[in-house]
Amino acid sequence: MGMLKKDKDIINEILYSTTEYANEFFSTLNERPASIKPYPLPTENLPEIGIGTKEALKLFSRNYANGLSGSNGSRYLGFVTGGATPAAIAGDWLVSIFDQNVSTNESSIASSIEEKTIDMLKDLFNLDKEYSGAFVSGATMSNFVGLAQARQWSAQFSGINVTLDGLFGAPPIKIISGTPHSSIYKACSMLGVGKNSIITIPCKKERESIDIEYLEEVLIKQNDSPCIVVANAGTVNTGDFDDLKAIAQLKSKYNFWLHVDAAFGGFASCSPKYSSLMTGINSADSITIDAHKWLNVPYDSALQFTKHRTIQLEVFENNAAYLSNSNDVLDYCNLTPENSRRFRALPTWFTLKAYGKKEYQQIVERNIDLAKQLGAKIEKSNHLKLLSQVHLNIVCFTLESDKITSDEVLNFMERVNSNGQVFMTQTNYNGITAIRAAFSNWNTNEEDLEIIWKSLVEELK
Repeated sequence: MGMLKKDKDIINEILYSTTEYANEFFSTLNERPASIKPYPLPTENLPEIGIGTKEALKLFSRNYANGLSGSNGSRYLGFVTGGATPAAIAGDWLVSIFDQNVSTNESSIASSIEEKTIDMLKDLFNLDKEYSGAFVSGATMSNFVGLAQARQWSAQFSGINVTLDGLFGAPPIKIISGTPHSSIYKACSMLGVGKNSIITIPCKKERESIDIEYLEEVLIKQNDSPCIVVANAGTVNTGDFDDLKAIAQLKSKYNFWLHVDAAFGGFASCSPKYSSLMTGINSADSITIDAHKWLNVPYDSALQFTKHRTIQLEVFENNAAYLSNSNDVLDYCNLTPENSRRFRALPTWFTLKAYGKKEYQQIVERNIDLAKQLGAKIEKSNHLKLLSQVHLNIVCFTLESDKITSDEVLNFMERVNSNGQVFMTQTNYNGITAIRAAFSNWNTNEEDLEIIWKSLVEELK
């Protein structure tokens, strides 16, 4: 056992050293560049005899730590990335200490804690009690789980059980959406439905919100054949929303499964100012929401909600002699692709209990207010152009000039990012190369906004 035995004997010192190091990282987070361009790493060989945890921590600090960005800091505006709250960090550390495998409910109450955490989240998002839910690794996997159920539901109308017999013989499954996230395409590929099964239909003028009249025309052409509608609550480019209420009303007339991708937009429910954007959500058959976005818990953590637990079990049930397979217990290995599952509900339990509904309302409203302020500054600028109204927490913009090339826009963004004060990502909006800034960190404030704006202005000179 050698070094492992020595580490066991000094575990208190190891945890103390790790805590000290983590505290130093966290306390200097906003001094760390928001992004760091990757660079070649030194050659590292597998040692014949290990050096122990304390020496490994020193080695990591010396050779690797400076290459890690401040992606959980207050000026990281790439993707939609929240920074873990103090409570979520505490919960996440304990996940590793407890090291529970939350696949079955036989050996601890970890699964029950996940179930209670899902109940709190339904309250946070104003979801009906009839929804059941589970934690998955991210929005991609959550979309996969929702569409897997939709695939099973759709094929049943042709008398085919996809779980048992596969897609052979089933009619093509149609998936209809206005601005589907790339993970919807990925899920269709993994499910064997195929990316070409996605029918994208027009959106409203200068919006990423689906045109309801066009949607109804497509549904009429289905002649009551089952199909899947993927609605968006927060598009990746502009944070736009489909009219969930109008789509919900169509469910009474047409035969479709409604999956709502609300990876970050679902958090609009936390605020009375913006909750109307989510009106109609309770008509969804399945819902995707990310926890490692606006809930500000560590990666990887997302949620899937469904009204069709029976169909979900048909798809994901895992029969094995070593599992309980009891109808009396909730075994999460029967609900998602994972069998072994990390106790990823615990950071969410901690942060919800620590801060409650009111504080999450404040986080959401503050981020949206800052996004709108940045949008207003861009609108007043002679050198930047706002490409879309700020619907929620995402600002989509580009350089102001008809003669600006894509390369010039990207070069400008790279210069801003390389400065280290802020990080933003590129996108393409209506054929225009653009930049997007996504506000979702619990710690971002007015002072950060001024630094962000100064970084943009300086690179315009």
